[in-house]
Amino acid sequence: YRVTTVDSATRALELLGLGLITDVNMIITDYWMPGMTGYELLKRLKGSSDLREIPVVIMSSENVPTRISRCLEEGAEDFLLKPVRPSDVSRLCSRMIR
Repeated sequence: YRVTTVDSATRALELLGLGLITDVNMIITDYWMPGMTGYELLKRLKGSSDLREIPVVIMSSENVPTRISRCLEEGAEDFLLKPVRPSDVSRLCSRMIR
């Protein structure tokens, strides 16, 4: 696997928009980030014809049901609660392979 990390949602959008990151199979993002939440990033990605098909997984240490529902309704593939357990990763991988 090749993993690319960035320090903000703005930087991720910048790299994706410039085509500097290609063949993206999944985006995993925290909900709380500087400058833009994971929900806002999700909405931007799903609003882009070039990026909307990339699965997005959002993570948070806060179990807020309305926030989780909103992200899933907006198109997040999954919402993981931190700390992430190995079983969470296995479940996610199983779903993504289908």
